[in-house]
Amino acid sequence: MKFQKMFYGILVALILAAGFQQTGFAEEEKKAEEPKPFSIVSVGFLSQYIWRGYESSKDSMVIQPSITVGYAGFDINLWGNIDTDDKYTNVKKTNMNETDLTMEYTYDAGPVKLIGGYLFYAFEGVDDAQELFLKIAGNCLLSPTLSIYREFAHYPGWYLNLAVSHSINLTKEITLDMGASVAYQKSDTDRIVKFDKDLMPTDDKYQALHDGQISLGLTIPFGKYFSFKPLLMYSMPLSDDAKNRIEGTSLSGKNKFFYGGISLAASF
Repeated sequence: MKFQKMFYGILVALILAAGFQQTGFAEEEKKAEEPKPFSIVSVGFLSQYIWRGYESSKDSMVIQPSITVGYAGFDINLWGNIDTDDKYTNVKKTNMNETDLTMEYTYDAGPVKLIGGYLFYAFEGVDDAQELFLKIAGNCLLSPTLSIYREFAHYPGWYLNLAVSHSINLTKEITLDMGASVAYQKSDTDRIVKFDKDLMPTDDKYQALHDGQISLGLTIPFGKYFSFKPLLMYSMPLSDDAKNRIEGTSLSGKNKFFYGGISLAASF
């Protein structure tokens, strides 16, 4: 219940903020050079939930609603994961098992963008997590982005991700979106350990070149504010240690995952 209450409470606050933003537009015409508030509401329907290479759902559709509001470089996002047959927390029914709150600030430094922020993960059945993060994104071809996450609450450790992405116009409005990433994970806690070749946990803290992901999708705008996005993704381990840990903690006994779905978004 705490997830539903948290999600709906913050959701109402963000919707009100977005509503005030739209009212502001109607009441006062802003100068073109001034920053404008924005809001994005979306919902994704995916065949599986894979997070940083780890399998977080099995044989069920997941629904992932999201709302973002922002102004002058400051953004706040609320995201949820609803599993239609939740085997991850073993309730085996439709269940919202995760709610994430992200607050960040973006500074445009010419050739790069610097993004810093805070992430709160509310999980069901296990301790919540908190992270500070810094992203350095290049304003150039492939938009190379280095993301550094530090968990400091219950699962202390580091997660570093290097990603590239590129979009090609298929028509005047429709784009083909491609992305790829590699990541490294280092644990500073005995709660996240290496697994041996027999997929049994050891006493050694986990650190390894961890997961890679490839994505391919389309962005199809319709109307003034809306877009439809079909998406395919492939996730894989990048080392033997990663293979053992991902497979040893998975629900299906697998370490590679091919999944996809669609999302609908409205931007204001």
